Amino acid sequence: MNAQTSQIDDRTASVAEAVRQGLTAHPKRLPSWLFYDEAGSRLFEQITELPEYYLTRTERGIFTLHAAEIIGRAAAGKHLRVAELGAGTADKTQLLLQAAVELQGQVVYEPVDVSASALEAARERIEAGLPGVRVLPRVEDYTRGLVLSDSAECRLVLYIGSSIGNFDPAEAAELLSGVRRGLKPGDCLLLGVDLVKPESVLLPAYNDAAGVTAAFNLNLLERLNRELGARFEISTFTHRALWNSSAHCVEMHLFSPKSQKISIDDLGLSVDFLAGESIHTENSYKYLPGQVEALLTQAGFEPEALWTDEQQWFAVHLARVPGRLTAPGAQAGQ
Repeated sequence: MNAQTSQIDDRTASVAEAVRQGLTAHPKRLPSWLFYDEAGSRLFEQITELPEYYLTRTERGIFTLHAAEIIGRAAAGKHLRVAELGAGTADKTQLLLQAAVELQGQVVYEPVDVSASALEAARERIEAGLPGVRVLPRVEDYTRGLVLSDSAECRLVLYIGSSIGNFDPAEAAELLSGVRRGLKPGDCLLLGVDLVKPESVLLPAYNDAAGVTAAFNLNLLERLNRELGARFEISTFTHRALWNSSAHCVEMHLFSPKSQKISIDDLGLSVDFLAGESIHTENSYKYLPGQVEALLTQAGFEPEALWTDEQQWFAVHLARVPGRLTAPGAQAGQ
């Protein structure tokens, strides 16, 4: 068995285990990383261009205005290497990489994602558009711990797009702590977060008029049909987005309006649904002022700078691992 086959088998096993655990739980749930197969990644790229989906264009606007400042602040006079968690096709990232090229001539970019197709699209796009960028993609699940190659360069890890919002506060703290453990003193994290705002703005971003988000959510069931021999009838499930005001969280669900039994052949599993029962497929937590700084501090970072848009809808935080970056060739402390 070659390494590529082993990697594919590992991903299939991860999907199978997540589905078995999630659909036998009460209430039923599936992790949001399952959205991002090839079809799901394409649908998400469509979502980011929808008029209701303010998140991507708002964060892009922050980068358009402040990319040079962000990169200069992160580098702090050192040569910078950029990694990105959940990179997708890395559309907004190009603004930051362009600023890095302008600052230092060349930059290594390490996108990390579970979607090989999205990473390949990112590599082709970035290498064609930014000759000064060397792309080293990594297909892996960063939520299980961040393991990057050793480098004497100062590393900036991007975790943008409000991806941290998919995790509840305790999970988010643990994830960021895992990222922190994979870095050395002087390295930085750039964290993009969505802020609390009126429900009238929030909910349409997760339930657009064109139905793209519904298709994205339902594609999760289609993925299980394709990959695990599941027998979901897609037309018998409905996409819903709900605002949980007490938790400051948008929840996405797949509702079954009728009682039904679903077989998943490859798992030897049969799942019963009651009428009105749902599968909870995603959380998107929104943050209040001060919460992100507290989260970063809890994870072992020192908050250093903050950029936001005029409406205060979205925020980008720069935080650093305490201590100084050692000189090239020297051993960094922990």
